[in-house]
Amino acid sequence: MPHLLVAGKLHPSGLDLLQQAQDVTFDYVEEISESSYQAHLPKADGMVIRTQPLGAASIAKAPGLRIVSRHGVGYDAVDVPALNARGIPLCIVGDVNSSGVAEHAMMLILAATHRLIAADKATRSGDWGWRNGLQTHEVAGKRLLIVGFGRIGQKLAGMAKAFGMEVHAHDPYIPADRWPDLALREPDLAVALVRADAVSLHLPRAERAVIGPAELALMKPTAVVVNTARGGLVDETALADALRAGRLGGAGIEVFAAEPPGADHPLFALDRAVLTPHNAALTVECAERMAIASVQNVLDFFAGKLDPALVVNAAAIGGLKEPAK
Repeated sequence: MPHLLVAGKLHPSGLDLLQQAQDVTFDYVEEISESSYQAHLPKADGMVIRTQPLGAASIAKAPGLRIVSRHGVGYDAVDVPALNARGIPLCIVGDVNSSGVAEHAMMLILAATHRLIAADKATRSGDWGWRNGLQTHEVAGKRLLIVGFGRIGQKLAGMAKAFGMEVHAHDPYIPADRWPDLALREPDLAVALVRADAVSLHLPRAERAVIGPAELALMKPTAVVVNTARGGLVDETALADALRAGRLGGAGIEVFAAEPPGADHPLFALDRAVLTPHNAALTVECAERMAIASVQNVLDFFAGKLDPALVVNAAAIGGLKEPAK
């Protein structure tokens, strides 16, 4: 009978699914840290993991490990080469969080454009005259540039159109003949940045910032930048400098290069920046979907029916063919 390790707090529906399963046992560790689950690794045949790291040293402590299921779609903190070396599949939950993240991105676009933080601050301090400064803008009729046009980007496109925005997108990995009709294709990012009123990033982690000093210098002084994708895609220091100098209208940042950011982060002092704690996918509804899907993936693996489309490390795809123990 397979023994599972659940590392990180799950929505109760995910735990219910495990408890109802007749052919597995499991350990459950709510704390989200790599050290918290170490003692349980030697017994683990399968693992459900949230946001904490899963490094090569941890993988080595689990000699029976045969499947890892991420509670989400990102896997930056997982040592994929170490899994590949042992033929261990790493699976994700598929399209369960795109609606929540797209909604969050739309919220940040609106909040940054309408200067929500400054308006809230003025109201609470009694500065009713702040409104007469005409510091806010409308999104209707403005140009949104979506950088990275996958599921989340495409859902955001539909939302932005409902607000009357003109939607453009840049994604070099989608060929022109397969381009979705939800947005106008922008093959040249630099040219697109010059014309954009709002820019929303929906990309995987990159080795360098996609929006750095050079890119910020191309943008309109009224434009806003939103990042709900991965920390580090926006140069946060350069972004703070641009906001402080009035070279950019606003920003909405959901993910940071270092999380949690330090108390001296340069964006904290700026009311043109709307900041959230990497919680776009942590709605009640999305948390339930992720918990159920991540647990179901492990159960499906041991039942011999895990969908190969959910396995992100092709080098370990052969691991799906192993008989259940």
